Amino acid sequence: MPIHLRFDRIYHPISEWEEIHSGMWAEVKDHRSMLEMAVKFTGDHILYGKWMMRVIEEWPVSCENALTDYSLNRRAWVGHAACAMAIGCPEDITRKAWGLLSDEQQFLANAEADRAIRTWEDAYGKSNGLRKNMGSSLL
Repeated sequence: MPIHLRFDRIYHPISEWEEIHSGMWAEVKDHRSMLEMAVKFTGDHILYGKWMMRVIEEWPVSCENALTDYSLNRRAWVGHAACAMAIGCPEDITRKAWGLLSDEQQFLANAEADRAIRTWEDAYGKSNGLRKNMGSSLL
C-alpha cells in the first residue's frame, strides 16, 4: 500500500505566483485559435508531461502554494500550469480543451500529472521535512 504524503498548507501572496506572469489567468482575444492550440498540446501526453515537469522545477512558489492545497484538483492545476507555461494558454481555455480530449488522452495526461506531482512531493519532502498523514496520534 502506498504511503500518502501530506504537507502543511503553505500560502503565498498571489503577487509571488509565477503562474500570474505566464498568462494562466489572462484573457485572450482569439479563443478559437488558443483552444485549437490547447487541444493539440494537451492531447500529446509526452509533450504535456515534459512541460508539467518544467512547471515543478521552474515555479517553486506557485507549486508550493497549489500542491500543498489538498482541496484543489492538483492534477488539473499542474496541467493548467503546463499549458500556461508552454503556450501562454489561460486555465479556462485549458479546461475547455480537456473536455475535447478522448478518454485515452485524458488517462495518459493524468498519468503524466501524477508523475509530476509525485516528483514534486518527493523533492519537497526531502528539502522541507516530511509530514505524513498517519490518520491517528502515535500515543
